Amino acid sequence: MLKKIFFWLAFSWTAVVLILCLVQLNDVPTVGIQNVDKYVHAFFHFVFTFLWFLFLKEQFKNQYSAKPYVVSFLLSVFFGIAIEIAQGMFTISRKSDVSDILANVTGATLAVLILRIYFRKKR
Repeated sequence: MLKKIFFWLAFSWTAVVLILCLVQLNDVPTVGIQNVDKYVHAFFHFVFTFLWFLFLKEQFKNQYSAKPYVVSFLLSVFFGIAIEIAQGMFTISRKSDVSDILANVTGATLAVLILRIYFRKKR
C-alpha cells in the first residue's frame, strides 16, 4: 500500500513539474530575489528526487541498497535535461538553459545527501 502511495505522489509531482516547466506563465509576479527561477528548479528536483527515492526504496526492499539513491538521482537529472530540450524545441515562451540543468542537479544532489544522512543516522 505504501509503495502505491509513494508512486502516485512521485508521479503527480512529476506531472506538476512537467506542466509548470512547459506552459506559458503570464503575469508571474517578480520577486526581489535574483535568479529566483534557479531556486525553483532546485526545489522542484529536490522534491522530485525525494519522492521517487521513497517509492524506489519500497520497490527494491533492500534496506542497504544504493539503487534507490542512484536511480532517483539519475531519473531527476535526465528528466530535467529532457524538459530543457523540450522547452527549446516545443515552446515559444521558454528557452533551454544550462544553468537550469545545474540547478536541477543541485536540487537532486541535496535530496540524495539529506536522504543518505537521514538513513545512516536511522541505522
